[in-house]
Amino acid sequence: MEFTIGGRLEVRITPADVGKRVSVRRRTDGGGAGAEFTDVVGVLTSWNSGVLSITRKSGESVHIVESSVVAGKVVPAAPARRRGPAASFGELAAVTARAWQPVESEALGDWRLRAAGGFTRRANSALPLGDPGLPVGEALGRVRDWYEERGLPAYVQTATGAEGTQEPLCAELERHGWRREVSAEVRIAALAPVGDLEADVRAVRLTREPDAAWLARYQRFSTPGPHVLRVLGSGPSVWFATVSGDTVGADADPDALPAAIGRCVVDGRWAGFMAVEVAPEQRRRGLATTVMAALARRALDEGASAAWLQVEEDNEGARALYDGMGFAAHHRYHHYRSA
Repeated sequence: MEFTIGGRLEVRITPADVGKRVSVRRRTDGGGAGAEFTDVVGVLTSWNSGVLSITRKSGESVHIVESSVVAGKVVPAAPARRRGPAASFGELAAVTARAWQPVESEALGDWRLRAAGGFTRRANSALPLGDPGLPVGEALGRVRDWYEERGLPAYVQTATGAEGTQEPLCAELERHGWRREVSAEVRIAALAPVGDLEADVRAVRLTREPDAAWLARYQRFSTPGPHVLRVLGSGPSVWFATVSGDTVGADADPDALPAAIGRCVVDGRWAGFMAVEVAPEQRRRGLATTVMAALARRALDEGASAAWLQVEEDNEGARALYDGMGFAAHHRYHHYRSA
């Protein structure tokens, strides 16, 4: 990142640039002969009392003392993706929300309060896709009250790392004492290459509803109830994939749980993949690929052309699998919990 004009470092940002994406170089020691520098790139979310706050695409907030800044400038939004479908944050936010709907929801301005008996953070968090119609501090108080009435912890789901995402809101949440608990990537890819993966999809059974065997394999089905089935069954066109335990391996137990499962929601041009799970003893046999390929082919039959999925940042195995399928990060999402 070039900061110089005529060989001199230049600070070309001011408090008027709050809300813009910036790159800042700061001094990390006392400034003597052995001075070291680090660069920070992100959205400038505040500049108050001599301290800059920059929110990186990872959601991390970095606070920089103004006197340590040796260079800085406004930089353009992240470059356009070189692979996969073109997609805005707004479009993906709406599509991903429709694929995992709550049992109960209520509007707070342009925010949406969502609850589903505590089943997953996604279905039990506020989705802030606009103006709540109130000052942020007051809106967050309303969010806390709404979830407290339902005996649930208060969460807000935010996004960072793409044009139009919510770095300023992340900074506001931190200033109001909310703490980030988990982060994940939203990844996208072209759908046809997923459907073209080499896999024996004849082993995959596709249904419109999850049966008892599918639910028994699903790791998050720890609190059975109608709210879980409501969430899993939500979406424009939902498919469940199952690879039976008695179809894999010569010594397979006919009464075993499924060897692998998956879920796909087709919504216009998009196909979203969720709950792809493989039994521990059946891993490294290509079953996750088989499930994804079968679901992708069904989604292609329904007219979809683009794929999305969500993967937590510490799930290295899944990240490597999806890398090989052509999925790349579009943005990150985070769940902040009220203190």
